[in-house]
Amino acid sequence: MYVSTEVSGGGAAWELEQRRLAATDDDQARGMFFQGALHVIACLGGEGAVARCKGVAGVWEINPFHLYPVSRYLRMVSTAARLLGPGSRGFDEVLLRMGAQASVDFLSSLFGRELLAETMGSPRTLVEAMGDAYRMAVSYGERYPQWTGERSVRFVMRRDFMPAVYHVGVLRGALESVGARDVRVRGRQVALLESEYEMSWR
Repeated sequence: MYVSTEVSGGGAAWELEQRRLAATDDDQARGMFFQGALHVIACLGGEGAVARCKGVAGVWEINPFHLYPVSRYLRMVSTAARLLGPGSRGFDEVLLRMGAQASVDFLSSLFGRELLAETMGSPRTLVEAMGDAYRMAVSYGERYPQWTGERSVRFVMRRDFMPAVYHVGVLRGALESVGARDVRVRGRQVALLESEYEMSWR
């Protein structure tokens, strides 16, 4: 397994704040991602960090299928960056774990189980369906594959609010869920809300 988090300052709290300021009230994400991020925060920082992040984001009771403003999610993650970054292997590692958790949570949901049933264990079919999968999970952005080989692809995300390293965790987890081996994922931030991912597997 190979993972690259080639991102310029992707985990910095200040950059997350810039992303938050670019979001509108119509830009929303499902509660399962809030819960997943809080699970990682609890593992790394304890319940005190969880309470702090919930309070800053203004979310206490979370319905995993309800849509919440992504600006609140970004406020939560930005707070976690300040709290957890110095005590871990850097906040990029925290974001990678949050992305991996998001993949697990989505794929275990009703939406995710339907997606996995439709792909029938094919990584290529899964990648083709990822744009639709993201649309089930969040209300914003555009995502699509550009194939570079039978088992290699450039995956483009436009107007997405999370740093590239977060989606490295998401995409790696998704590919491994359908049995892809030797998964390689490299993320590159093109602009504040635009990123690209080189993925390959066997």
